[in-house]
Amino acid sequence: MSSSSRGPGAGARRRRTRCRRCRACVRTECGDCHFCRDMKKFGGPGRMKQSCLLRQCTAPVLPHTAVCLLCGEAGKEDTVEGEEEKFGLSLMECTICNEIVHPGCLKMGKAEGVINAEIPNCWECPRCTQEGRTSKDSGEGPGRRRADNGEEGASLGSGWKLTEELPLPPPPPRRKGPLPAGPPPDDVPGPPKRKEREAGNEPPTPRKKVKGGRERHLKKKPKPPLASAEGPAVPSPSPQREKLERFKRMCQLLERVPDTSSSSSDSDSDSDSSGTSLSEDEAPGEARNGRRPARGSSGEKENRGGRRAVRPGSGGPLLSWPLGPAPPPRPPQLERHVVRPPPRSPEPDTLPLAAGSDHPLPRAAWLRVFQHLGPRELCICMRVCRTWSRWCYDKRLWPRMDLSRRKSLTPPMLSGVVRRQPRALDLSWTGVSKKQLMWLLNRLQGLQELVLSGCSWLSVSALGSAPLPALRLLDLRWIEDVKDSQLRELLLPPPDTKPGQTESRGRLQGVAELRLAGLELTDASLRLLLRHAPQLSALDLSHCAHVGDPSVHLLTAPTSPLRETLVHLNLAGCHRLTDHCLPLFRRCPRLRRLDLRSCRQLSPEACARLAAAGPPGPFRCPEEKLLLKDS
Repeated sequence: MSSSSRGPGAGARRRRTRCRRCRACVRTECGDCHFCRDMKKFGGPGRMKQSCLLRQCTAPVLPHTAVCLLCGEAGKEDTVEGEEEKFGLSLMECTICNEIVHPGCLKMGKAEGVINAEIPNCWECPRCTQEGRTSKDSGEGPGRRRADNGEEGASLGSGWKLTEELPLPPPPPRRKGPLPAGPPPDDVPGPPKRKEREAGNEPPTPRKKVKGGRERHLKKKPKPPLASAEGPAVPSPSPQREKLERFKRMCQLLERVPDTSSSSSDSDSDSDSSGTSLSEDEAPGEARNGRRPARGSSGEKENRGGRRAVRPGSGGPLLSWPLGPAPPPRPPQLERHVVRPPPRSPEPDTLPLAAGSDHPLPRAAWLRVFQHLGPRELCICMRVCRTWSRWCYDKRLWPRMDLSRRKSLTPPMLSGVVRRQPRALDLSWTGVSKKQLMWLLNRLQGLQELVLSGCSWLSVSALGSAPLPALRLLDLRWIEDVKDSQLRELLLPPPDTKPGQTESRGRLQGVAELRLAGLELTDASLRLLLRHAPQLSALDLSHCAHVGDPSVHLLTAPTSPLRETLVHLNLAGCHRLTDHCLPLFRRCPRLRRLDLRSCRQLSPEACARLAAAGPPGPFRCPEEKLLLKDS
């Protein structure tokens, strides 16, 4: 990322990522453009590090690490339902000052921003609008569009597209009647002639800036060079042609192709055709989006043989997307193979000292010392040297990470959790969002314990689409507004199974301990729980208002898989339980702990009789209505 210094309060340009939904993102590489030929999987050197010209995203989105400049929090649009509230809590990036803020954090009075409808989370902030600043002040034109990497620069390795579009002149006004013969009379009132404006007789009329979804800025066409008295003026090469020539030369240097006469003629013809026909005949939508079909691409070949769209009033053909069916793809000329990233460098086994020698203790001995330290001491050790910093990231030193009671989770926190790969993660009573939780779960495949008590269901709903192969403990206590339909979404197997997969396994098949205290569970949810979580040994249903005697009958029925697996059962605070359900617990032979405290309709005498006769031996009661059995 490069920092912008165009004015006071200018922010840093963020690297946008692909939307993965537009037509360009879902297509495959063409294998024919210069960027594809440079890729390693097509046999190139892999130096440009650019995506295919036909795969440049048309609506790049902000990365998940983007936060508000004012409050330092991520986007919270998933926590509300109203459109205005969602807009106030979503992140918006200004196209002028590059600052990313929540619209609700700006208190600018009546000043309103101008939203860009083409790129998500993009606008002209109210501050720049109130100050009268435009994209021309920041050195960016409307035709410039950032590529997938989103970086700024004029070199070939930058994120901007190499071929900029020249601003299109406004279309000529339509005439309803036939054109009159002869030159127009001078006494007819109308706009001043072009020669008079060039001579300076009348000041040019100011161009109005059109604000809206497209945000176009009309510019004057470049004036042709005037002929001098010494001779005809030599036309200077256009910046379009200069960039294309510079691009050709760099491609030849990278690919080590000799500059022959045929390549020079091809370069001239390509530059002429790209510099004139594309800039003059390109459609306005393509000029604004910065999309151009590459030379030799499938889109250009289809246009040659098919129809060409004509804009009304322009009088010339336009390059457009092919209207007919797409032809079969060309067979690759180069051998395609899978390119895997290089392996990470191995950890150093010894600690280098300042004198040049190595410390006598190896890495294994240092890790045994580090295992006796807490998180705070480990963070202090990571600041000692680079070697200790790499050693302290070992996942054996971080079996459990506690981020509970945090108001918000910042991107450095999330990155630190992923680097340490803990087996147990506590996010209870935090402001984690759905996007952040999905990002974490997709990168913590070895996570065994996850605590999400007190979080909102909008965030916890990320569990419905995240793979949890190693999860053994899930804590969902005291989550508000949880209904049967939402629990069904969490318990049922994913609808998008892999091709050929016939086994319907739920997401909680391997979970051994489930905590659902304080939720509005009904018997329908318990039936789904018995079907899709058959390996539960510990179940917490305390303070569930709808749990009663029929629920206990479902848990201990002969067809219930939990009848033989339940070891710990917590039913404290379930006021619908009566003395009639106590004999049903004798069906569970492995039951070692039964918590019935704060159940109003249960009598202490009935609990004492169950403790004396319980399955298959007696219980002890350290507290009233708490039954324990020594294993």
